[in-house]
Amino acid sequence: MNTTVTTQKSDINWQPETSQRIPINDNPGLGEFIQETFALTKRLFIQLQRRPSTLIAGIIQPLMWLILFGALFQNAPQGFFGEGLDYANFLGAGIIVFTAFAGALNAGLPVMFDREFGFLNRLLVAPLASRFSIVVASAIYIIALSFIQTIVIIGASAFLGAGLPNLVGLSAIALIIFLLVLGVTALSLGLAFALPGHIELIAVIFVMTLPLLFASTALAPLSFMPGWLQIVASLNPLTYAIEPIRYLYLYSDWSLASVVMETPWVSVTFGGAILILLGFAALVFVAISPLLRRRFA
Repeated sequence: MNTTVTTQKSDINWQPETSQRIPINDNPGLGEFIQETFALTKRLFIQLQRRPSTLIAGIIQPLMWLILFGALFQNAPQGFFGEGLDYANFLGAGIIVFTAFAGALNAGLPVMFDREFGFLNRLLVAPLASRFSIVVASAIYIIALSFIQTIVIIGASAFLGAGLPNLVGLSAIALIIFLLVLGVTALSLGLAFALPGHIELIAVIFVMTLPLLFASTALAPLSFMPGWLQIVASLNPLTYAIEPIRYLYLYSDWSLASVVMETPWVSVTFGGAILILLGFAALVFVAISPLLRRRFA
């Protein structure tokens, strides 16, 4: 008995239909990067919404500084802080800058906790368009919080009699705070990836905060300091954020060529202070880029 097996040619040459394959984007573009950054930023704001104590404390503390320090030195001689300026008005610029600085210095803590709880590892193995969206999302989150705190402090200072700069002056304050927060946030994120745990990061934050505050012009003018401290304060990026903002409160006819401070070696203009802050932020980004590339690899 002969059995004939008939095999159709189409069965032998069968291939899966390419139209059913899922397309894979090997070169993700700007749209994917923006989408990832938005999602990661939204996650941080959801955490803030669930635990708003960080923002509340970040607003109450500088208000207490502004009120208590202003009251402490209210009987200081007129002109002691320059041109009839009382201490409450003098302190406003320092509180604005220091609050933004302190918040930016804590920017690495959420990333460090994500490292310790394993969430960061999940992000690093996920098919992200760019792992730098993790860093950008953290920066956007901290900058937004800093602007909220700055608005509250400016409003409180105006209520206490410090006055209010015009719209151009407020825009200049926003630019100065943005540049300072950008650089300090990058520094904090670099520390979050470099240090072994959150205990070490918190220790570094505690060690840096008060020395940078007292070695700046936030609490006292440069001329009031001894010579060695004047040199240290002139190297402190906080000073180059404080003095332009203070100048905005004193003079309504300011310009980029206005001299805002006299360091031991050179006079610094308004535009020069902004360039120094820009250079500081760029220097920090250049310094942490190799570290981030190694961690993200």
